[in-house]
Amino acid sequence: MASQHAMDREQRRIHTVHVDHSQTPQEEPPFTVVVMGPPKVGKTTLIRSLIKHYTKRNVSDPKGPVTIVSGKKRRLTFFECPNDLHSMIDVAKTADLVLLMIDGSYGFEMETFEFLNILQVHGFPKIMGVLTHLDAFTNNKTLKKTKKRMKMRFWQEIMQGTKLFYFSGLLGGRYPKVEIRNMARFISVMKFQALTWRQSHPYMLVDRWEDLTAPGEIAEQPKCDRRVSLYGYLRGTNLRPETIMHMAGVGDFPIAELDGPAPTR
Repeated sequence: MASQHAMDREQRRIHTVHVDHSQTPQEEPPFTVVVMGPPKVGKTTLIRSLIKHYTKRNVSDPKGPVTIVSGKKRRLTFFECPNDLHSMIDVAKTADLVLLMIDGSYGFEMETFEFLNILQVHGFPKIMGVLTHLDAFTNNKTLKKTKKRMKMRFWQEIMQGTKLFYFSGLLGGRYPKVEIRNMARFISVMKFQALTWRQSHPYMLVDRWEDLTAPGEIAEQPKCDRRVSLYGYLRGTNLRPETIMHMAGVGDFPIAELDGPAPTR
């Protein structure tokens, strides 16, 4: 506990405390909310339930980042973290909030501990836990003991008092409205703290991309050099043209042109 308290104090010290909102644009980039957990824990179901709560629309199979409006001046981008080490490292560098999902009927798995260790290296963002599959318990006494044990272990791994939500079974393929509304309320009023490292480095979460290479060149030479246009919100500091950009999982590439900002709708 003493070492954890020292780490928390160090993180608070390097956080950017004062922000001059008069110099910031009216439309700030959406906050990144990552849903992480082992397979079959309910990550896609949670994203579908949150999209239904905010937009009143049914999305059966969300693909890639999904940006929604959660308030007058707040937008959120939800996306699911794949269960591989490289994706966890990339997500840890960009996440503003992590919804860490845990199977209540099984307990903590190896993917959870690996991801927590990666977060400690790259600066701890906000974390909220989600305990699922609680409908597998038929005995209320056993369920109560399991909740208490999982909460204490969750606090031990992260920090005392970290919010942990308890999700019961599914209703119509989604989590109950009351439980989702409770979580959405916490997300909507949460205050995110920017890490100093992120504020001094430009980075972007790509929402979509387009291949601008001429179709004739691709037909003649399928392995020719491609010209790709990436669209997304720039975070951190300014990005200059003709600099080398690192694309996660692909490599380093020069930036030929920068265009923006695009008008918001």
